[in-house]
Amino acid sequence: MCVCPCVCCGRVMRLQGCVFSSFSKLAAGFLYSASSRRKHVCLLSQSANIMAEEAKKLAAYAAVDNHVQNNQVVGVGSGSTIVYAVDRLAERVRQEKLNIVCVPTSFQARQLILQHGLTLSDLDRHPELDVAIDGADEVDAELTLIKGGGGCLTQEKIVAGCAKHFVVIADYRAIAKRFGGEANLRMAVSKAGPVVTDNSNFILDWKFERAENWKEVNTAIKMIPGVVETGLFIGMAERAYFGMEDGTVQVRDPSVN
Repeated sequence: MCVCPCVCCGRVMRLQGCVFSSFSKLAAGFLYSASSRRKHVCLLSQSANIMAEEAKKLAAYAAVDNHVQNNQVVGVGSGSTIVYAVDRLAERVRQEKLNIVCVPTSFQARQLILQHGLTLSDLDRHPELDVAIDGADEVDAELTLIKGGGGCLTQEKIVAGCAKHFVVIADYRAIAKRFGGEANLRMAVSKAGPVVTDNSNFILDWKFERAENWKEVNTAIKMIPGVVETGLFIGMAERAYFGMEDGTVQVRDPSVN
């Protein structure tokens, strides 16, 4: 069996309300000559998924252990990686008897907080957060984040903006390769019609053809009438944790110009 890795080109920028956000789709292509080899391809793919999930867990645990302390108000992000962060947060609260208040960024985050028996609050009661922990679809060397895969980008940015510290967690697959070039209204999978976000907006997924000056892009997009928010989080994250395939956790700080 010959295993041929390939990358689906393109980052996706999402527009909410119209609103913009984004993520890179990385894929692996497999070449094999006989149908009897297919089970090996499936096993290989399954192994990669297991490694990716373990990487997410490692990054999430590191972020919670390094940035959450007693008597803090914590912003809880959304997405698959955040599940592990909430698991670890709940574990520490039980073991260390921590007094932690959690502010969610979405319905999913709210449910995770309640399911783990953590203290739930909101920005009305706690307008200032000590730290916000969230996932990201893509992270560059400046810690510019592209988010919005789960459609929660507006509330995620509001919560991140209310936090004294904002850290992000991701796995090794969240590094962009390059951009594509079309915009499409995101459609629902299990029901008819477009996706509607927690803030009652529509989302456009926009593939770019090349890397841009994201600060300028963010400003330009938000000037378009009807655009509520973008999925570009620029100059907000102070540290990113990447769970790697080899079981290590890499830490990335913004590059110094």
